[in-house]
Amino acid sequence: MKKLFLSAIILLAAMTTFAQRKDVYMFCYFKNNGQDGLNLAYSEDGYQWKALKGDSSFLKPMVSKDKLMRDPCIIRGADGLFHMVWTDSWTDRGIGYATSKDLVNWSEQQQLMVMEKEPTAQNCWAPEITYDDGTKTYMIYWATTIPGRFPQADTSAEGKKNNHRIYYQTTKDFKTFSESKVLYDHGFSTIDATIVKDGEQFIMFFKNETKLPPQKNLHIAYSKNLTGPYGEPSPKITGDYWAEGPTTLKIGDKWIVYFDKYTQHKYGAVTSTDLVNWTDVSDQIKLPSGIRHGTIFKITEKEFEAIR
Repeated sequence: MKKLFLSAIILLAAMTTFAQRKDVYMFCYFKNNGQDGLNLAYSEDGYQWKALKGDSSFLKPMVSKDKLMRDPCIIRGADGLFHMVWTDSWTDRGIGYATSKDLVNWSEQQQLMVMEKEPTAQNCWAPEITYDDGTKTYMIYWATTIPGRFPQADTSAEGKKNNHRIYYQTTKDFKTFSESKVLYDHGFSTIDATIVKDGEQFIMFFKNETKLPPQKNLHIAYSKNLTGPYGEPSPKITGDYWAEGPTTLKIGDKWIVYFDKYTQHKYGAVTSTDLVNWTDVSDQIKLPSGIRHGTIFKITEKEFEAIR
């Protein structure tokens, strides 16, 4: 009886420990102009974020003529590796790419020339990766301006008259890639897309980059397939300020969308349970000083302890 009692206690303790295990939320981001490289912060509740490694770089940028690491995006691949892409230059036709098993030790950095066949492409900004477990396919997507490709109208952005659209490539192994194609074009300059799967649909959060008349706000579009087509943009989900670089996290039934209030030099966030009605919770979040936009992903407690 004593042995059975002890076995029951041990089993109960193991089950309690397992039940207490939970994911740790990670935020990969850059600071300043991205010259220092990859920064990481963590959170247990999605609201209070603390920088790791004294808010210093985990990885120095090595590719492109500018050697920048802006707008990092990290996802866990089906192969168990962490895959990262980033903006490696203000004016390049490629993006940075590297992998890691532990977020500390990284593979040799590569430059993926995603717009190599577009000689007049001016840039490749804010790349991200989304994995479709249904087709076992990764999609890499980013924003590019190609002069004269789309009607300019009054959508010029920032003085360089950028008129972005979201482009994409697909791959199953990060060795062979599909041709680059337009992912989202609804007649206005669009940047900073991030896509998540929710049930049977894919949800794209993105920035309307229109400067005249001013927009600079975040919207949502939906598709049944990762590669689209994505529908009409929703009404804006952010307030009367300029917002960019959305990244999202779903905790329970609540969506949290974080974004860079870049003209105010601070971060904001909105929440919703139905993706229609949004509440501003910017005063409830706390992030490391000087953080610029990046993306959120999850790791296990064991992985987190190994990093910390």
